[in-house]
Amino acid sequence: MTAEPKLPDTEWASLLQAARAAQTHAYAPYSKFAVGAAVLDDQGRIHAGCNVENAAYPEGVCAEAGALSAMVLAGGAKVRALAVVGDGAGLVTPCGGCRQKLREFAAGDTPVLVGDRTRLRASFTLSQLLPESFGPEHLQP
Repeated sequence: MTAEPKLPDTEWASLLQAARAAQTHAYAPYSKFAVGAAVLDDQGRIHAGCNVENAAYPEGVCAEAGALSAMVLAGGAKVRALAVVGDGAGLVTPCGGCRQKLREFAAGDTPVLVGDRTRLRASFTLSQLLPESFGPEHLQP
């Protein structure tokens, strides 16, 4: 875990702001645990997502997955950075499934910013969160 992300201040501030805005739109009637996420793509654009719960719990969508879907829909191909925000005493980091989804579009050194409604709490690289990961390059002949 590092104290400061390896991004210009304006980029990480914009990412956190977009994730916080997305968090306010989360649909979390069951857990009451609203999460927002935002990805910075290879074209410098920010795409946000929020968690969307479902009465059939496994059918919900994580905020990170929503942000990745928005990026792909807009024509983005690579994640340069991710921010995820959630409330609570502990850090709200991407779940295991979302870490693997991020790996599809992000390199190991991609910054993952973790915050809450008021501050940046931590930053990691994707490799710190998903060491020795399996990615698209493993499927190349």
